[in-house]
Amino acid sequence: MDFHEHAFSFSCQGSWLYGISSLPEEAASRGVLIVVGGPQYRVGSHRQFTLLARDLAAHGVPVMRFDYRGMGDSEGDGRNFEDIKDDLYCAINQFFGEVKSLKELVIWGLCDAASAALFYAYQDQRVTGLVLLNPWVRTDEGIAKARLKHYYLDRLFEPQFWSKIMRGHFDLAETFKSFSRNVSTALLSRKKNITTQNGKVANKSRELGTLPERMADGFKYFKGKVLLITSGDDLTAQEFTDLAEASPKWKKLLKSSNVKHSNIPEADHTFSQKKWQDQVSNWTREWIQSW
Repeated sequence: MDFHEHAFSFSCQGSWLYGISSLPEEAASRGVLIVVGGPQYRVGSHRQFTLLARDLAAHGVPVMRFDYRGMGDSEGDGRNFEDIKDDLYCAINQFFGEVKSLKELVIWGLCDAASAALFYAYQDQRVTGLVLLNPWVRTDEGIAKARLKHYYLDRLFEPQFWSKIMRGHFDLAETFKSFSRNVSTALLSRKKNITTQNGKVANKSRELGTLPERMADGFKYFKGKVLLITSGDDLTAQEFTDLAEASPKWKKLLKSSNVKHSNIPEADHTFSQKKWQDQVSNWTREWIQSW
């Protein structure tokens, strides 16, 4: 199907934001808003977002991608993924204003953009679906455990690792220091989490909930459909899957009939190879058009 692309600007809290829409000649009523994960802009690593938008548009799905405030070409102070609620709201308004056939949309986000989508989606009834790739659930304890479980253990079975040792190209002292730091972090975080004071966890940062806990709340409150896509060769994805396996709350959320989980075992964080990019695009398109 033929499509055209349109560059535009729109205002958000006094700043001008810039985006691009990819619109088919006959646009469907369900569109996709691609949200940028930082530090990144609307084209994406290896043109990931551009290629995805064009593939979806060629199959009848209208798509918008944009730079939120402080990112890419957009104005405003830099901000992290937890502070882009207004940007998402203004972008969705712009999208609905430009595409009159839209009745609902899916937010598509990689890494911390997936996290931002979970914080926002349940608050906007126009959002009926989420595509979440390698969600960012980073905690000191989580990444330390992921490194211990997936990085150090896996290296023991890599021929390159032993080859470096044999050639004397391996810094054993530095590796041991790094390993020790991760062990200490994992143990210290565990100790903090089980330390109690008057029956409550003695950790002020938990008053508002950890990042994974707040994301789980957003997931729980969102009543739409979710497509979760994870990589097998990525610590961010491994930290998320380890969390999901260990947390009864996350287990329950991911077992919902509204959630579909797909995985590419050999893929890296941004699905950088063409075959991985194509697979992600196909899964996204098929899922969007299946309901």
